Amino acid sequence: MTASFRPCTKWITSVSIRSSIPLFLAAALLVACHPDEVVEEAARLRSVSVTETALVLPEGGQALLHFKVQDPGYPLDLRVGDSRGSVSLTLFDGSAPQYVRLTEVRADGAAGSYIATLQDRGDNDFQEDVYLRVRSSEGSVVTAPRVAVQGSAFQEQEQLLVDTGLPVVIVDTQGGRAVNSKETFVPGTVRIQGVGSWDGLAETGCEIRGRGNTTWTWPKKPYLLKLTEKQHVFGMHKHKRWVLLANFMDRTLMRNLVSMKVASMMSNLAWTPGCVPVELVLNGRHMGSYLLIEQVRVDNHRVAITEMTPEDNTGDAVTGGYLLELDFHYDNPVQWTDPHGHNNQWGNGIPFGVKYPDPDEITPQQVNYIKGYISEAANTLYGNDFKDPDKGYAKYIDVDSFIDYWIVFEVMGNHELGNPGSVFMHKDRGGKLVAGPCWDFDWGVLSYNTSPQARTGLVNGSAIWYGRLRQDPAFEAKLKARFNELLPQLETIPDYMDECEKLLKASAGLNFAMWNPAEDASQNGGRIINGDENMSFHDAVARLKAIYKERLKVIPTKL
Repeated sequence: MTASFRPCTKWITSVSIRSSIPLFLAAALLVACHPDEVVEEAARLRSVSVTETALVLPEGGQALLHFKVQDPGYPLDLRVGDSRGSVSLTLFDGSAPQYVRLTEVRADGAAGSYIATLQDRGDNDFQEDVYLRVRSSEGSVVTAPRVAVQGSAFQEQEQLLVDTGLPVVIVDTQGGRAVNSKETFVPGTVRIQGVGSWDGLAETGCEIRGRGNTTWTWPKKPYLLKLTEKQHVFGMHKHKRWVLLANFMDRTLMRNLVSMKVASMMSNLAWTPGCVPVELVLNGRHMGSYLLIEQVRVDNHRVAITEMTPEDNTGDAVTGGYLLELDFHYDNPVQWTDPHGHNNQWGNGIPFGVKYPDPDEITPQQVNYIKGYISEAANTLYGNDFKDPDKGYAKYIDVDSFIDYWIVFEVMGNHELGNPGSVFMHKDRGGKLVAGPCWDFDWGVLSYNTSPQARTGLVNGSAIWYGRLRQDPAFEAKLKARFNELLPQLETIPDYMDECEKLLKASAGLNFAMWNPAEDASQNGGRIINGDENMSFHDAVARLKAIYKERLKVIPTKL
């Protein structure tokens, strides 16, 4: 059976889990010896656990096995071998592995955390179950759970590296090279295990690099995949570029997923990225739960606008197409600030950037044209005749798309329409400015932490140009009518959230044993961002659903 998961498709599937990641107590044991005296018990080696239960060794390369000791204060001897206090790799009976050897053990930063480096012995077509063993200074031996190791050339039916009911995306870089840059691609291969409910992907060449702004600074990294050739992935249209969103800060793992579902209900948005939740295994290490999503790109099956050439500098040719991003990070090579409108974070002015044409291909004439078009549209919007259906703002913008785009942000309580951040618009040749596509709905979505005004009012009532647009009674009436038209569909989203919870439950268990979303407070003055980071997965989903239902009640009272 094959299935394609799209935001506009309803699905439900059973979830199973066969691998687990133990949790540990990381505190020294204090023993009271006298009412006035507390003596700390000496650290002793109690147990050893591993993060990965399965590894793939690339040909001629290495794989990293992350492990922890229960008492982080124990002075672990990091020598490799069989000497007193050392770490070794064995088979179940204590003999040496035939295909795999341990080459190095080193500390991994946090107390009690270590990394073991595994290397094949020259044969890349093998499968072998190995055990990490540590001999304590007292002479006792502690053994970690089994780790299934395969060579990348192993020809038998592939074993699932992690089984949560989600498809597994497996990326191996050449020589096991780390992916630690947003600018430099690392070559490798990717394959996908479809686990029976999705289309898999046979091994194919790829390049991978980091991506994101704030999200790249967090421990769980997001990535950009560029395939060697265009491929269908999970039934979505062929393309080379795909994004793996980490959703590090999202305790529900579904803010982006649900937002794309809502966006897919908007018939006036030209395109909404398709997406599927997956498990990511990178160089043999399970990295946790990710969202594989179509990257925002100009393409016939994505942002379908006219592709320009450097010769398109005059007449109708210079009018499009253009893909614009409004983002306070100002990280686009071609960017400027238009003084009109309202930007909640920076005051007056809106940051515009050109995503397409590419910065190395766009010409000065094209830059001047699109800047001039935005300026003319804004001048008209804030001019005296802005309500005029022929001479006003409607001459420059696709009103229906701007209404649908606003509804998605408002229903989801995403304040970044007003920051703005990851806000997109596009303009085709000879056409008007169109809002969309939707992208990046993890920070503050459906949360009163970042948008307390959402309890009783609108989040984006005056965002960018909308404050002025809503001064036109015709626009406001159209906005209200469209919201009421969409309301029956929007009211189905809580049921969709229930389906997402069932699908993601096992994945969440593994993911949050590895990653702590409350660390996002480091980017927000020491305060957690969404407000559910310290909740259980179930409670976080219940909170998300409750706030969503409240949004549907509050919004109509303010239109």
